[in-house]
Amino acid sequence: MSTETREIEIQDSAARAASAQATELEGYQQTTDDLVGEKLVINMGPSHPATHGVLRVVLELDGEVITKADPDVGYLHRGDEKIAENMQYNQFVPYTDRLDYLAPLANNVAYACAVEKLMGWELPPRGQAIRTISCEMARISAHLLGIGAYAMDVGAMTVFLYTFTQRETIYNLCELLTGARFTTSYTRAGGQIRDLPEGFIDQLSTFCDEFIPALDEIDTLLTRNKIFLDRTRDVGVISKEDAISFGLSGPNLRGSGVEHDVRKANPYLDYERYDFDIPIGTVGDCFDRYLVRMEEMRQSVRILRQAIAGLPDGPINVADSKERLPNKEKVLMSMEELIHHFILITEGLDAPEGEVYFGAENPKGELGFYIHSKGGGVPYRLKIRSPSFVNLSILSKLLPGSMMSDTVAILGSLDFVMGECDR
Repeated sequence: MSTETREIEIQDSAARAASAQATELEGYQQTTDDLVGEKLVINMGPSHPATHGVLRVVLELDGEVITKADPDVGYLHRGDEKIAENMQYNQFVPYTDRLDYLAPLANNVAYACAVEKLMGWELPPRGQAIRTISCEMARISAHLLGIGAYAMDVGAMTVFLYTFTQRETIYNLCELLTGARFTTSYTRAGGQIRDLPEGFIDQLSTFCDEFIPALDEIDTLLTRNKIFLDRTRDVGVISKEDAISFGLSGPNLRGSGVEHDVRKANPYLDYERYDFDIPIGTVGDCFDRYLVRMEEMRQSVRILRQAIAGLPDGPINVADSKERLPNKEKVLMSMEELIHHFILITEGLDAPEGEVYFGAENPKGELGFYIHSKGGGVPYRLKIRSPSFVNLSILSKLLPGSMMSDTVAILGSLDFVMGECDR
């Protein structure tokens, strides 16, 4: 074969190869063009650190943009409401600790107030003040965890350590007050299990004095931090109309500019005695919800100081009656008191027939208890309005249009807990 013929064959082979490659690339391009707009469905949770519990969110993605979100709850299978319908009223108190388990003291109070409304009882002034102190301690504790975990979700580890240092002091106070750190079971229908212990007020006053400087430092670390601002400002915006229509409550509602707080709108305990402000947002984004919680902690300290200064003397429980357990000393010395004690323990409260609803301003929002009684010591029906469950309902509207990376910030800003969601 001549050299010239060889060169012609090489050129023809190269041309054929180039033509085949072009055809292959054209086919590949057509295939990728056909794939444009195809969406990916992924599961975020139920085992994911940023979902703060067993929440599963089914996300439909177009690239990095969320086009559809479906929150899937119910993985705890708790059945608290049915449990309550098979228990005496006071036997259910420990179960309320496990609702929003970051604020058990506040859960105890909300449930006890609902039962007392059914019974027609009114707590003495000192008992009301002690409950108010308990609720505001729980609010600070829950917000500290919410902000600490939120900050860590978006990359601020130091803030998490600051908030948990302060929560440890609150847990020490809870242990002094109730004998337990986490599941307190402190409140009973008709009062508390014990009065304030010696030294509690002094330690609470010290905490209030030391907490504000620590909160100021947290404020300095986060509120003007560029990374935190970029992750939260104009992200997850909830309009005032949407917040109302989805039934949001608590800081998530107030972050959207709705000035509603059950402590002001429908005062309970002795909240009408205290001077405090209701912080509200202007934009309704993740940053506004953070700011509302920060200011609420300052207002809780303000309430605690007023409660300490005006703490009344006197009894902490409703007046002695046949529906209250007698004094332990009398039970050991008197046959009548022993019989009274035995009947109450075995049969429970003799509640009247009727239906009541009581809502309290918990850290996550309005925690409500509906009780339908047909008389006797066990409720015929008990339903729980858990704020986390209601607040999560807006995810299907809130997440679409956001970036995938914004999901962590949005979930953290809603500050939910699955213990009360899967009730």
